[in-house]
Amino acid sequence: MSAAVKEYQSKLVSPEKAVSGVKSGDWIGYSYAANTLPVLDRALAARTPELYDIQLLGGVTMRPHAFVKADPKGEHFNWNCTHFSAIDRKYYDMGRAYYIPLKYSEVPRYVLENVRMDIAMIQVSPMDKHGFFNLGPTISHYWANARKAKVIIVEVNEDMPIAHGGYGHYLHVSDVDYIVEGGHTGMPQVPSEDPGEIDHQIANYVLENIRDGDCLQLGIGTMPNALGQLIAKSDLKDLGVHTEMLVDSFVDLVEAGRISGRKKQVDPGRIVYTFAAGTQKLYDFIDDNPQVAGYPVDYVNERDIASRNDNLVSINNALEIDLSGQVCSETIGPRMISGAGGQLDFVDAAYHSKGGRSFICMASTYTDAKGKMHSRINPLLTTGAVVTDTRPVVQYIVTEYGIVNLKGQTTWQRAERLISLAHPDFREDLIREAQALNIWRRSNKEI
Repeated sequence: MSAAVKEYQSKLVSPEKAVSGVKSGDWIGYSYAANTLPVLDRALAARTPELYDIQLLGGVTMRPHAFVKADPKGEHFNWNCTHFSAIDRKYYDMGRAYYIPLKYSEVPRYVLENVRMDIAMIQVSPMDKHGFFNLGPTISHYWANARKAKVIIVEVNEDMPIAHGGYGHYLHVSDVDYIVEGGHTGMPQVPSEDPGEIDHQIANYVLENIRDGDCLQLGIGTMPNALGQLIAKSDLKDLGVHTEMLVDSFVDLVEAGRISGRKKQVDPGRIVYTFAAGTQKLYDFIDDNPQVAGYPVDYVNERDIASRNDNLVSINNALEIDLSGQVCSETIGPRMISGAGGQLDFVDAAYHSKGGRSFICMASTYTDAKGKMHSRINPLLTTGAVVTDTRPVVQYIVTEYGIVNLKGQTTWQRAERLISLAHPDFREDLIREAQALNIWRRSNKEI
């Protein structure tokens, strides 16, 4: 029996034993994205009556948490969230979730310098013969969590893929305080929604601006999925990948022969990411695949690293933009929808890349629950909306009505260009509002 196996057995405990040391007032690094904690979560939820003011830190929830059901009024547990999924939005609407404003590239530093963390709970793969637990699809800021926490508890998932990486994608048994065997708990499945006609229209405008050898960063959503479909059917070649989030679309691009990574200056030949979420197809692709490299987010999203790749192309979604070019990708008014994530990181990195381009994409309108259509391009941001990307950093904006470049443009040029991307039903009102704001004159009209 090896020393690693002996140490493993000495630290192996029941879920109940692992969470028995949690005390009221503790701050706990919890589940993030595809690395969920179904076994530890149930064990912690069972202690609800005796615990108060437990602060849980996590985000991008992909499985409902047992602690929420056990504590419907939020009297015992508080969910502090770095990025909202659909489940997190439900928690928020219940008054159970609070957002942590951030630049994703800075999260490891936040953890080490600004965040209290008494316990880190991390889902991992089974230990290998060298005593290492792999972090599978979620590297992100887990290494920082492990360095900061006073106690580290790992939950072993027999179904977790083994992810290759650069660094920070594993924990050694000697670093761990308690081990819980979760068995076969599967991986959360996040199928992509089918893109609609508008998604394809927007994607076609972006596709016209992608060249052989470009290095791609795609966000999540129907439009990036539509773009992935179009690229897979195109004759583009030798594309690279340096992306925050790895999704199913990248697997399709590899299988279509569009991705080689040969032209990358950083990690040539490798698909670089910090966390992955999708269907089983994606997890199977990651598993023991040396082409794929997971790194901590302060490597992947760091501008000076990402921008060393020439022709870095960043493609992300937005919820609203005002006529000065301020982009909101997080809220509708004051209501949290998503989060900043790494959008600003990659908008900035792409522009600083030699030949790089940054695209912010959105449908020109949305329809509310009452069936009323609203413009996403507005004179001013809706009251309560937050600015994700400040106006100087924004480059290309794309809607189903076209694509414009805002770099180096005056306020009146920005207003004209953005109004040209608005739904025709809203353009005259936008012109009148722009005139009232003194950022547009009829003699300048190009629409």
